[in-house]
Amino acid sequence: MLQEAPQPGCRTGSESVHQSAPADNRNEATGLARFATQLREMLGAIVRAEDDRTLAQRTAFIAFFIRASSAALALVSQILLARWLGSHEYGIFAFAFVTLVLVGGLIPLGFPTAGQRFIAEYTEAGRPDLTRGYVFGSRLFVVGVGTLVAVVGAAGLWLFSERIGGDYVLPLYLVLVCLPVYALMEVQDGIARNYSWIDLALALPYLVRPLSILAIVGGTILVTGHADAVTAGYALIAAVWITGMAQLILLDIRLGRRLPKGRRSYAWKGWTVTALPIFLVESFYMLLTNTDVLVVSLYMGPADVGVYYAAVKVLALVSFVPFAVTAASAHKYAEYNTAGDVARLQSFVRDTVRWTFWPALLASLAILVAGKPLLWLFGPDFSAGYPLLFILVIGLMARAMVGPVDRVLNMLGQQNACAIVYAGAFALNLALNFTLIPRFGLSGAAWATSTALIVESILLFFVAKSRLGLHVFVLDSRR
Repeated sequence: MLQEAPQPGCRTGSESVHQSAPADNRNEATGLARFATQLREMLGAIVRAEDDRTLAQRTAFIAFFIRASSAALALVSQILLARWLGSHEYGIFAFAFVTLVLVGGLIPLGFPTAGQRFIAEYTEAGRPDLTRGYVFGSRLFVVGVGTLVAVVGAAGLWLFSERIGGDYVLPLYLVLVCLPVYALMEVQDGIARNYSWIDLALALPYLVRPLSILAIVGGTILVTGHADAVTAGYALIAAVWITGMAQLILLDIRLGRRLPKGRRSYAWKGWTVTALPIFLVESFYMLLTNTDVLVVSLYMGPADVGVYYAAVKVLALVSFVPFAVTAASAHKYAEYNTAGDVARLQSFVRDTVRWTFWPALLASLAILVAGKPLLWLFGPDFSAGYPLLFILVIGLMARAMVGPVDRVLNMLGQQNACAIVYAGAFALNLALNFTLIPRFGLSGAAWATSTALIVESILLFFVAKSRLGLHVFVLDSRR
């Protein structure tokens, strides 16, 4: 059959396909090149930090990197400690360490977080005298409180040592030695964040300190062939004091370059009135996130405490995401609020919520996939904690959906309402722990914590919406 010749200017089907393919390839290449250019420009802007948003992104990225590295380091160190000490001794050390984190985190009485608000406000108002007063006075104050708590705690241990399990007494004495410097580092962390010195705020406590503990315990094993919870306690003392003094010296050097010497002014009444509600918020948060371990130790043995603590430590890898965002953003909320820049504040809050949730979601999914092998690394017995990860992650995701809402409330003068919410969440968590752990064991502790976090997140969302008019939720259609 004869085929009809194509008319001039017309293309056959095969010609059209073959000629359109290069065009598609060119379009695809152009799209990739455009994406690469945009990505390069975005990363360049973050590196240069030409405005507050990109500075916050760069600070958050550095904090994220340090916190992610520290989380990986902490996981490795906890695995090695569990292997070296055994589940029984590891459970004792875990209890002592949680006690240090809990008490040491409360001793500063809210001054680290309040400092992120006050220093930002004083800088905006041009009051370096108040800044100098806060930097000096807050550090001296927490060291004094830490020393007092350590002395009172030692007396309490001496009086009630018979009622405390014999295995726990000496490690708890060792923890008391750490308290003044541990509290000092908490305040210095808050001061350093105001100047975006995130390396100084985080590297020593989250990288150098765990490495020091690991090196000391490992060295002891190499020399003596043995280590226990007491050995780890002595290592903890050395690590806390070395990193604390190093941070003190480095912070003073940097402050000398940024903050000129001059008269100090003190506003103790205003500082205290603001800091105490924040202290209540942080107290209830610390209790909320550590009560489960403490209550488990009341009902179950050290080995069970070790299994539960290992599961918590594995899932703690997710916590570096909100930690990094908060480190970069808290003082900016106060700065924009003081300047009356509502639009900028609302936009920045939306950004920080998104920066919190989506990376936290990806990290959680990755941990759920790899959780069992990670727990097995602690020892064969620790794999029993794998089902706990699925329960605990529910609460973490609920909390990530509202981002750093607690810091938003604290920086914008709503610390009292935030404290009430945290008090309610802690009371609920405590009641659920005492109710569920005797019946369901470790799963009961996990459900108690997750339920309390869900309730807390819902209440914080409504407080931010009703008190500040801020829609602090990851799904915000009003963009």
